[in-house]
Amino acid sequence: MFKPTPFTEAEVAVDHSVAAGEANPAILVWERVQRRLRAELGEDVYTSWFKCLELAEVRAPLVTLSVPTKFLRNWIQQHFAERIAAHFARENAELSRISIVVRVVGPRPAPRVAEPQLSVPVARPAVPAIEPQPVAAEPRKRDALDDSGQVGSPLDKRLALGAFQVGRSNIMAHAAAMQVVQARPGEMPVFNPLYVHASVGLGKTHLLQGAAQAIEAAGRRVLYLTAERFMYGFAASLKAQNALAFKEQLRGIDVLVIDDAQFLHGPKIQQEFCHTLNALIDAGRQVIVAADRAPADLESLEERVQSRLAGGLVVEIGALDDALRIKILESRIQAARVHLPGFDVAPEVVAHVARLVTTNGRDLEGAVNRLLAHATLTGGTLDIPAAEEAIRDLIRHREPRRVKIEDIQRLVANHYNVSRADILSSRRTANVVRPRQIAMFLAKSLTLRSLPEIGRRFGGRDHTTVLHAVRKIEGMVNADTELAGEIEHLKRMLQE
Repeated sequence: MFKPTPFTEAEVAVDHSVAAGEANPAILVWERVQRRLRAELGEDVYTSWFKCLELAEVRAPLVTLSVPTKFLRNWIQQHFAERIAAHFARENAELSRISIVVRVVGPRPAPRVAEPQLSVPVARPAVPAIEPQPVAAEPRKRDALDDSGQVGSPLDKRLALGAFQVGRSNIMAHAAAMQVVQARPGEMPVFNPLYVHASVGLGKTHLLQGAAQAIEAAGRRVLYLTAERFMYGFAASLKAQNALAFKEQLRGIDVLVIDDAQFLHGPKIQQEFCHTLNALIDAGRQVIVAADRAPADLESLEERVQSRLAGGLVVEIGALDDALRIKILESRIQAARVHLPGFDVAPEVVAHVARLVTTNGRDLEGAVNRLLAHATLTGGTLDIPAAEEAIRDLIRHREPRRVKIEDIQRLVANHYNVSRADILSSRRTANVVRPRQIAMFLAKSLTLRSLPEIGRRFGGRDHTTVLHAVRKIEGMVNADTELAGEIEHLKRMLQE
């Protein structure tokens, strides 16, 4: 066990040029604190927030730590300062306060801090090892569009970046968002625009809202808009005959965040959106966009908008794996303890629920709500049979996977060795016509889209063309067992 000893004058100045492994007591204490934080918070949270945190100076009772950006300093101050101070006190009782400063870029300065920016007394008793709840950022005086009455979409304080659970399926998107968040004011964006796409309930809105809140907390001007809000704001400005003011105010922010871009419709709306993208990107302002599909698959968007969105970094958030579903459940259970302190779910029950509820994060949150209701209203033991009973509506009538027309087109094209562009083209060769008709038949069979909508998705064809294709394949399936088997195989692949 570490024996607290006073630090001498030679020990308090942390010399970062000393080779790793030299027995500097201050550095050894710091390494033990780092190990404690990593064990308590998990590798993903630790890497996100503490990887760049360095020990600058130890001068009892004050420990000075440094970070590269003001945002990191503010975030750690708000959410982790007491916990860090408590760990230092456990290692050495003389260390009762911490200070977090922004280190100067360039040659490393002498490890002295004249005036600490933060002093935190040691918490007594020790801080419990739970994930901290995000604290709402200080409100800014005005939103970017306040002057015209067109404010941004509201941000849900529960969707903080610190509460976003990271796993294999979303680690790339999270890392890209963190790079945007940690960028210094005036710094040219590395990925612009940053485009995130995912199916429903996989966390893209959480990631965007969390990034927007973190950027705002760092003092940068950020505007979060859903596609609906963007369209409403532009239409309202046209009606009020102040479209120029609307455009100028949009271009006066540091970061623009657009969610649900698949709902951007109308030539004038898309033209204004494209102009806004061009103006912000050319001026070195960051743009973040999210949708449910990749840019090339947003048929409702004009080609120039698709091209502009695809010109940055396009990142997909994939399906939740078992480990990530367990992490999400555990975090929701932990948050539920705010309302019911005694609420607890055994690890084997959590793992079992994660195996049963595999669709998305919203269903996982619904599962926790049902478990909480069961524990609150019945007071019975929450074992595996009880958990299955509580979440039975989430697993008994689980709807089949939603099939998208673009998924059908890609699968059929790959199966018949043609390109998706061939299927959408006007080519009439036999090796293209048959796959195109099969894809139309599957679109009518597996989706709720109307014949005119299917025709538009297949290169702007008339609904009678789709109807002809559907009837022809139906007749061929009844007469050709081999073709019937192929189509059943394609259906199974699309619905798995």
